[in-house]
Amino acid sequence: MNDETERLLEHLKDLERRRDVRGIHTESGFLNEEEQAQAIVRFPPSDMIRYVGGYPDARKKKVIFPRDLEDDFSDIVCIAADVDLRFRKIGHRDILGSLMALQIDRHSIGDLFLDEQLSLAVIYTGSEMARFLIDNYHSIANLNVSFREVDPIIPERRQEEIIVNVAALRMDCVTAALAHTSRENAKEMIRQGKVMVNHRLLEKADSLCNNNCTISIRGIGRFTYVSEHGRTRKNRVTALFLKEL
Repeated sequence: MNDETERLLEHLKDLERRRDVRGIHTESGFLNEEEQAQAIVRFPPSDMIRYVGGYPDARKKKVIFPRDLEDDFSDIVCIAADVDLRFRKIGHRDILGSLMALQIDRHSIGDLFLDEQLSLAVIYTGSEMARFLIDNYHSIANLNVSFREVDPIIPERRQEEIIVNVAALRMDCVTAALAHTSRENAKEMIRQGKVMVNHRLLEKADSLCNNNCTISIRGIGRFTYVSEHGRTRKNRVTALFLKEL
């Protein structure tokens, strides 16, 4: 366990302790998926420990410690701004970059994305930060914007099916196939901490790929393993994955 993980778990323990002692709900900032995976081991979801992000299947979530079983507290709101995409394309990095220019703590911001169909930049955050952004956040990549609070907008998660051919369902073989590289390069990517499985760093190259596991390869993308698709004449495995677009 590294120092950052220890600090996170100690922070959550302190929030739980404050809830118990003072009889009030407490909450963390937004945790990314890796942080959530670490937290869930020590603080599994229950009636008294909730992971919420503002909409079902949110990527970034707060850990909320309600004061009792009837406490449904959550201060997460959705804000959005119209963006004119006819002459210039912007993306997730542009929104994130302009937010960081405001010197905002990343744990204050939940999921953010561009809804191209609605021509909206969408941000999930706490109610206090939402008020600050509505008053102060007026530019994304030199485009003038004006945020307002809206009903929750759920992003469209688009995926495509891909089939890979591997010698075995070991993670070094799978990583090599998904990244279109050699097995030796895949092992080096794993050693460098560029591969995550179910939002945790992959430590062993010979780990097996299991059904429905999520594989994230830095600079390549995110994949979900669906199932073994068949065998070739040389007894190699063909495997079905879903790649997020």
